[in-house]
Amino acid sequence: MAEASTQVINRIKSYYRNMSDKEKRIADYILKDPNKIIHTTINQVSEDLGVADATVFRFCKTLGYKGYQALKISLASEIVSPIQDIHEKITEEDSEMDILQKVFQANMNAVQYTKDIQQEATFSKALDYIVNARQIHFYGNGGSGVTALDGQHKFMRSGLPSHAYTDTHLQLMAASQLTSEDVALFISHTGSNKDILEVIEVAKENGVPTIGITNFAKSPFSKLVDVCLFTTSQETDYRSEALASRIAELSIIDALYVNYSLKHQEQAQHAQTKMRDAISRRRL
Repeated sequence: MAEASTQVINRIKSYYRNMSDKEKRIADYILKDPNKIIHTTINQVSEDLGVADATVFRFCKTLGYKGYQALKISLASEIVSPIQDIHEKITEEDSEMDILQKVFQANMNAVQYTKDIQQEATFSKALDYIVNARQIHFYGNGGSGVTALDGQHKFMRSGLPSHAYTDTHLQLMAASQLTSEDVALFISHTGSNKDILEVIEVAKENGVPTIGITNFAKSPFSKLVDVCLFTTSQETDYRSEALASRIAELSIIDALYVNYSLKHQEQAQHAQTKMRDAISRRRL
């Protein structure tokens, strides 16, 4: 069994004695193979154990999590299997190609685990906000600002008016002009950036649908936005978890962009044709 989050596992063990028979079955299911949980939906767990989805949900709430996804995120961010550990620990003795391999593996792990913890209903809700929006704004500070700029770059190709803001004052000014017909997407790795939280509050005061992308389920950020999509990554000796999670953030935005473009094919094709024609002027 992979080493799992002491937080999640210890919570289960501490509550175990007072659990009902059904809850103990869920607890045993998780303790037997915690790694399996991050690849399993709540429906699959309930079917495997012959219990209702609501029972699994209440079990997660009993442990102090908002729901099944929050428990999955906690496990996914802290489970480290021996194979992953070999790839991710970088030492001074590693060759240049060893380091290259480990960096790529860390990025692939971040994308894989992030994909596995996505919930269809949550992703669909975020997509619906974008599909019905008049325009989309991306907000992020620091490294998250890079992701925001990439979001603008992607969605500009879809024909949906897109803007990215990485300066706090401009973010507040832009958010104050949005309406319920728009959508605002915020990126914050930690979910505790005060400046971004203020911008979200301004957007919500105007009735703007808000989408968040963060690595931390239990954060002020995730509670404030209307719908939150989560990434998961692990920190290594020479790379912070924020660096690997950026690859996952970009992948989430890419998935939203492709879905949007498919739902607005004619608009996206027209926009891309005009864009290619304009860019072609720069080529010899």
